[in-house]
Amino acid sequence: MHVFYTPDITSKEYTLNEEESRHCNKVLRLNLGDQVFLVDGKGGFYEAEISVAGKKLVTLQVTQAQQEFQKRNHHLHIAVAPTKNIDRLEWFLEKATELGIDEITPIICERSERKIVKEERLFKVITAAVKQSLQAYHPILNPATTLSDFLKEEQEGIKMVAHCVAGEPRQFISELIQPHGRYTILIGPEGDFSPNEISSTLAQGFQPLTLGNTRLRTETAALAACFEVNYINR
Repeated sequence: MHVFYTPDITSKEYTLNEEESRHCNKVLRLNLGDQVFLVDGKGGFYEAEISVAGKKLVTLQVTQAQQEFQKRNHHLHIAVAPTKNIDRLEWFLEKATELGIDEITPIICERSERKIVKEERLFKVITAAVKQSLQAYHPILNPATTLSDFLKEEQEGIKMVAHCVAGEPRQFISELIQPHGRYTILIGPEGDFSPNEISSTLAQGFQPLTLGNTRLRTETAALAACFEVNYINR
């Protein structure tokens, strides 16, 4: 099953851009009349046939369309500190997209070892995972921001912050949320949030969260939170 990401599709005929056309023609070796699938990232899922198989441009004819394809019954926003090894953040983005996530914000914290991310590269990782997992909704990737600026923004629904401070009261996700809601979860950097950052998040109404007794890497903690939210909303 060959899937293409077509965010600007507006009619029953669609021409792939030059890069996607080359991939369709030279890599996948698809020909006139072959069936493909399209997702627009906004809930549209389309079946189509190749009507023009040019070397540089491939045109598709939509034969069937579905809207709100496999729409989730909740909204999950994870704000996560970029890892020092960017591959680990990309791994999280890929797997979280496969599981189901709606919004991601890279947050720069006091203890962050990486303060710059290439958002274009991260977007491509997400897009590839959207196509691989047959997702009709493309997660929103927000620009990287500092934690302090993120806390100034209004977040709807239940807000949670995962931290590792021993002895502090924390609850599991299953104790904090109900199905079919909106959730924002903060995941800190290697070395965890600073005490000042934890106090700031709590002051903004974020509820302290535990993800278990073991010490998790940043990307593992973020994925564990993503899995648990999706499991509760299954």
